[in-house]
Amino acid sequence: MGLYREQVIPRIVSAVCSMKSARPLRGRVCAGLSGEVIEIGFGSGLNLPFYPPQVRQIAAVEPADISWNMAARRLAQTNITVERSGRDAQSLPYPDNGFDAALSTWTLCAIPDVSAALREVHRVLRPGAPIHFVEHGLADDEGVRRLQQRIDRVHARVAGCHVSRPIVELLRSAGFVITDLDVFYQRGAPKFAGAVSLGVGLAA
Repeated sequence: MGLYREQVIPRIVSAVCSMKSARPLRGRVCAGLSGEVIEIGFGSGLNLPFYPPQVRQIAAVEPADISWNMAARRLAQTNITVERSGRDAQSLPYPDNGFDAALSTWTLCAIPDVSAALREVHRVLRPGAPIHFVEHGLADDEGVRRLQQRIDRVHARVAGCHVSRPIVELLRSAGFVITDLDVFYQRGAPKFAGAVSLGVGLAA
């Protein structure tokens, strides 16, 4: 599983997250970001074209070297300073209260200890600073939820992500106050993997 997880899954994730239907969602979730932003799960840099000009610097947290290599072309095309200065969102190498905002897009499904990661993001944000998120997770529909819970373990092994995590509940448990939220099924994705939560939470 080591080679598969390190070499194959990042390519699968980059391809799936490049879906045309994801682009407007990236535009929505990046709107309003400014200052110094920490992005967890930077991946192949798919959010870079959607960052507003008010963003000065991005601290990119990305564990996979292959994903960072795939981001090279997008990094070369942006005027924003981007530094890969962290690999593990569960233990961020930054002092408290240092960032103006955080961004997480289709990332919380893949982090082993997602609660620890969100507590770390909360720690490094300035008080009242926002986390912008678009994530897939546990659906509202009972039938879809049952399917998600049945296939979650296998899906995590094959595709590298969990499909039954309660995203909004996890954010609230980490100390974020949700101020904006849209819940829907992503067009073009199967319901078990396309139950999306898009919104903003403030570090209380």
